[in-house]
Amino acid sequence: MSQRHVSYLETGRSQPSREMVVHLGAALDVPLRDRNELLMAAGFAPLYSERAWSDGDDPDFAHIRDMLRTLVEAHQPFPAYVVDRGWNVVEANAATGALMARCLPVGADLSVALNAVSVVFEPSGLRSCIMNWTDVASALLARLYRDLDERPGDPVIVQLLDRVAEIEGVSLLPRAQVASARDLLIPVELDIDGERLSLFTTILTIGSPSDITLEELRLESLLPANAASAELLSSITAV
Repeated sequence: MSQRHVSYLETGRSQPSREMVVHLGAALDVPLRDRNELLMAAGFAPLYSERAWSDGDDPDFAHIRDMLRTLVEAHQPFPAYVVDRGWNVVEANAATGALMARCLPVGADLSVALNAVSVVFEPSGLRSCIMNWTDVASALLARLYRDLDERPGDPVIVQLLDRVAEIEGVSLLPRAQVASARDLLIPVELDIDGERLSLFTTILTIGSPSDITLEELRLESLLPANAASAELLSSITAV
């Protein structure tokens, strides 16, 4: 396309075709959910579909969901789980449940553990078990703001941030710690009956998705940061 035509689109002198909106959205790496908004703003029907995690009507989506479940289970004895757009846990392996059982306070509301953000920030979650909670919470808060930068105005992320901001102590959190050149990473340090369990997080996303749900899913895993933690974690999550 010519520079003049792009200029005309920007100033409203020309109206984009459906193909042009799709092309611009891809060139600017706009999230699929927002590309649908662009299409509707230009007077076109949405292009990208959105499904529920439990949707069993589409065999292709069911196959991908089964593959993600296989990946989650393959992480045993290490915890792994799939989160959606709002950080809700939609799938988790047995190791995740075993670790939660050891770390959550007695009598805790288990619904807190169904959201990967709430379980870190809420006092009834992992907060009392995380030895370096200030560092972990600050880093997670920074990730939430990055999500908002990528999807400005997303009501799900805005609502999640608003809810987190109301939790005691969150407003006092410092900026996320910058690791020194001598540090490999900033681990999550858990107190397991007086023993230190050091974990780090890896994140897997689906490449080249054309479905909103698939683009927004993330598979997160918790891996031991050292040999002692690997041994301790295996003893906790062995099934």
